[in-house]
Amino acid sequence: MITAVAAVLAYLAGSIPFAVIVSRVMGLQDPRTYGSKNPGATNVLRSGSKAAAVLTLVGDAFKGWIAVWLAQVYGPRFGLGDTTVAVVALAVFLGHLYPVFLRFRGGKGVATALGVLLALEPWLGVATLATWVIVAVFFRYSSLAAIVAAVFAPIYYVFGHGVAWYADTRIGTAIGLMALLLLYRHRQNIANLLSGKESRIGKRSGPAR
Repeated sequence: MITAVAAVLAYLAGSIPFAVIVSRVMGLQDPRTYGSKNPGATNVLRSGSKAAAVLTLVGDAFKGWIAVWLAQVYGPRFGLGDTTVAVVALAVFLGHLYPVFLRFRGGKGVATALGVLLALEPWLGVATLATWVIVAVFFRYSSLAAIVAAVFAPIYYVFGHGVAWYADTRIGTAIGLMALLLLYRHRQNIANLLSGKESRIGKRSGPAR
């Protein structure tokens, strides 16, 4: 029962649309009306406001981190363990992808996934972020960087524990499901990459002010 409550609260936290909130507070156009129409940091960057994009990124990452961190810190007091942590990790991620506050049309989950990974194991988050940065710097495609990072995150988790069977299967399963969902949410980006139509990082897509 407590795990279910934690999952619902995590989902609601994940549903907080920082891209929309930050854009509205800063007087920018709703990110759902331009570019990829995705309420995420990369699309907000197309507005021309780097500050708004950074605030969106931090907010989306923070909600993933805080949900998992709270489950890790306070869960044991209620007899809850890694199962609850794994459920919360997946729930906050799903909240971002399918937010109740935006009629279940959310972002693609990259920043929130990063926050979750940083809370689960900091080294895992750093390794995944480094992968994203390397790919993004060399190829200038945020989507490609996210796809590659998503593929490597579960691999880093498994082999980061020395040998596969030392990794906690509950946490590993949550990370694996997050990776699959992230790839699914990037299916159009994958098609655009293959056809050469994908926008590069920082490219503006029409008026956004």
